[in-house]
Amino acid sequence: MQPAALSPTHLVTTRERLRSELAAVRSAGRTIGLVPTMGALHKGHVSLAEASRRECDFTVATVFVNPAQFGPRDDYQRYPRTLDADLAALAEVGVDLVFAPDVDEVYRPGHATHIEVRGPAEPLEGRFRPGHFRGVATVVLKLFNLIMPDRAYFGQKDYQQSLVIRRMVDDLDLPVEIRIGPIVREPDGLAMSSRNAYLTARQREQALLLNRSLRRAAELVAAGQRHAQVVLADVRSLFAAAPDVRLEYFVLADPETLQEVERIDRETLAAVAAWVGTTRLIDNLVIGHES
Repeated sequence: MQPAALSPTHLVTTRERLRSELAAVRSAGRTIGLVPTMGALHKGHVSLAEASRRECDFTVATVFVNPAQFGPRDDYQRYPRTLDADLAALAEVGVDLVFAPDVDEVYRPGHATHIEVRGPAEPLEGRFRPGHFRGVATVVLKLFNLIMPDRAYFGQKDYQQSLVIRRMVDDLDLPVEIRIGPIVREPDGLAMSSRNAYLTARQREQALLLNRSLRRAAELVAAGQRHAQVVLADVRSLFAAAPDVRLEYFVLADPETLQEVERIDRETLAAVAAWVGTTRLIDNLVIGHES
């Protein structure tokens, strides 16, 4: 039987209403799953909501475009806002409650407290988007405090983000289990992303280079290549031959620390960020399973 569509009572926009509704859920002894999103939902987000529905008694999804995690070069103003479509997608999989607050509801006048995570937040995205993870960690901690979930669901496409959140949870002794869902891809291999909506038809074709570069690295390692610099040189030549795609980074790193490796002797994270036109995309793949 299909779940009923969300009624207005299931859309919550204030902290007070959120806490009131969840207090009743908690007092009934029901487990709560949280799926934090910035909206513009795709099948990757939906898969996280489905996982929460399977594993928890009550699922909360948040839809909030967090200004604190956008830098000067980022796209906060044009980030797609599709709340009606998002509500319909979440209703389809039976999400119990959607929290979609305004910015002033999350960051009240005089807000002066931020969370700074070092370690896994420093390389890669931390280098190219300074302040990004400060904004991510701050809003996620606020959501954890407001919702007090038993489990929270994040996607592997934002691999570094998942490490940062796990580090924060461990360091601050937060009573929430972090669950990571696999990357959901289009049939041609493009990682699903809300930002894919920015791409023209030609740019979308060019964007396939990100996944192709990751697969090329995996193929080289599977064939026996263990020297990271050799793999990197090969992969970077793919981008050099595609002038319309501007590589920001392609790294081979330890999956837990994100420190770059010299040899690929065990599972290794291949991570890439590149600009396709004015759209910045990221992707990753854990390689070296055969080592």
